[in-house]
Amino acid sequence: MKIGMIGLGKMGANMAQRLIKGGHEVVGYSRVSSAVLEASKVGVIGTESVTELIDLLPSPKLIWMMVPSGKSTDEAFASIIPHLTSGDILIDGGNTYYKDSIKRAAELSQKGIHLVDVGTSGGVWGLTEGYNLMVGGEKEVVESVRPLFEVLAPSPAEGWGYVGKSGAGHFAKMIHNGIEYGMMQAIGEGFEILQSKKEFQFNAHRMAQLWQRGSVIRSWLLELTERVLAEEPTLEDVEAYVQDTGEGRWMVMEALDMDVSTPVITAALQRRLRSRQAAPFSDKLVASLRNQFGGHEYKIKK
Repeated sequence: MKIGMIGLGKMGANMAQRLIKGGHEVVGYSRVSSAVLEASKVGVIGTESVTELIDLLPSPKLIWMMVPSGKSTDEAFASIIPHLTSGDILIDGGNTYYKDSIKRAAELSQKGIHLVDVGTSGGVWGLTEGYNLMVGGEKEVVESVRPLFEVLAPSPAEGWGYVGKSGAGHFAKMIHNGIEYGMMQAIGEGFEILQSKKEFQFNAHRMAQLWQRGSVIRSWLLELTERVLAEEPTLEDVEAYVQDTGEGRWMVMEALDMDVSTPVITAALQRRLRSRQAAPFSDKLVASLRNQFGGHEYKIKK
């Protein structure tokens, strides 16, 4: 297959490279010219514009978007759609809000254009290990591009699957990321307790190694924990600032709408938000209130 790849960041470029190794031809475009240059070194046919990319594709056009969610995705759709015609297939592999995918799929279907929403997991390791792909859209359209998913996944039969109609792929990825929030937070808190119990002088890296064999909590995230602690055991040079892509908060809001309790994931999301506050006003106020009603000591900033 010949496919257009829009968005050649680290993940998009790695996916393009895996597709090429699997026998597919990839035409690529990125707003960052250096990214196009780097991708061309691994076999991507680089272009300087969306229109040039589309012109190089046979009909029906097959385009995979791999851009950040939000404004970048909106702009990418706006630049691509005017050049597509009935029968063309547009795959959105980014972390798009599932309701936006449902809306876009309905709008594009009126023009005969097919939107496939693919929740994509695997990060920088996807190039060698393969990607986990949660695919939503029209089943027959998904089936028509099956060879792409079979190459990108860890194996043709594992690590990817059709999960439902339009929006289902991005909804599944949203839930996946929410679970990830809770798992990472639990690992982080557990290792902080180990580090804080000075009397035992735990070697955190050694504990991560130990738990990888036969333990109930053995996992890829624990493998990555081991890798991190091997490189920097104390994490002294890492700022305690945790970013998010938005999917965790979307999941929490969805749970609230459905009256589903998600205390662990909600707490993990709140902890991420807290990590970005150098001096939370709420903590200052609580300290001041304790002083007011009980005369408790509190620190004055010097």
